[in-house]
Amino acid sequence: MRPARLMKVFVTRRIPPEGRAVLAGAADCEVEQWDSDEPIPRKELERGVAGAHGLLCLLTEQVDRTLLDAAGANLKVISTMSVGVDHLALDEIKKRGIRVGYTPDVLTDATAELAVSLLLTTSRRLPEAIEEVKNGGWTAWKPLWMCGYGLTKSTVGIIGLGRIGQAIARRLKPFGVQRFLYSGRQPKPQEAAEFQAEFVPTAQLAAEADFIIVTCSLTPATKGLCNKDFFRLMKKTAVLVNISRGDVVNQDDLYQALASGQIAAAGLDVTTPEPLPTSHPLLTLKNCVILPHIGSATHGTRNTMSLLAANNLLAGLRGEPMPSELKL
Repeated sequence: MRPARLMKVFVTRRIPPEGRAVLAGAADCEVEQWDSDEPIPRKELERGVAGAHGLLCLLTEQVDRTLLDAAGANLKVISTMSVGVDHLALDEIKKRGIRVGYTPDVLTDATAELAVSLLLTTSRRLPEAIEEVKNGGWTAWKPLWMCGYGLTKSTVGIIGLGRIGQAIARRLKPFGVQRFLYSGRQPKPQEAAEFQAEFVPTAQLAAEADFIIVTCSLTPATKGLCNKDFFRLMKKTAVLVNISRGDVVNQDDLYQALASGQIAAAGLDVTTPEPLPTSHPLLTLKNCVILPHIGSATHGTRNTMSLLAANNLLAGLRGEPMPSELKL
């Protein structure tokens, strides 16, 4: 009896060990991996995906029409090790009948923890304070030196009260936040009830919040949402935190708002582009804290993401229900 033909799987990066082990144990698949921690060059990606039945990718890979053409008719499943899917040409993927798996929920807690850490780091000016200790700027105790802004009795605005937005609010509530506001496509009364959060227009949220946390998806409607008009509405003492996607914030407008004192500070875990060039003007500002997109960067979370991505891929290839399928 002739052995069944193996299904070709292409993996665009080294992934954490739990996901790697699942793929290695798949007897019905022939797995090829770009063996590097760095993003795969586009030409290598197009070569690697040719003839593949399944693709496991990261958010750094643009899966567009050209790549789908390079893959050919065999491609049945794309599994992305991410929650965001703005790197996938979903209309084109749907047209070709390709199934998509993604990794929501498993990184919610880690990302929410990072958002709270970034908010506290930025609002309490921790990087500035650490630098003053190192450079000899710490002298006598001074009443107004290194003063930042506290959460007690504050108003927090969340743009996008999804899983991560709710997890952030849940963590901030014990800090004594007085009022939660949120904006988005539509009210979410059931989810908002836990925090007595008020659904308001984005302009009202900008004007009334002491701390604004951006957690929405990147869509045509949210691209450049936080721009000069948005910053003009914010309080001079307000702090902006973005953990969604860099393109939701107009970085040129943000620089002007921070440099001119129009708003107090900003903390970013996402930028445009990524990585941000070391010559970027935002990096010259003391009131802007920038992290290298580490929202989900805990060992446990990344392993769980890789495991889910691998299981999504294999289930899709075998015609089974995926643990987490994006409905197109």
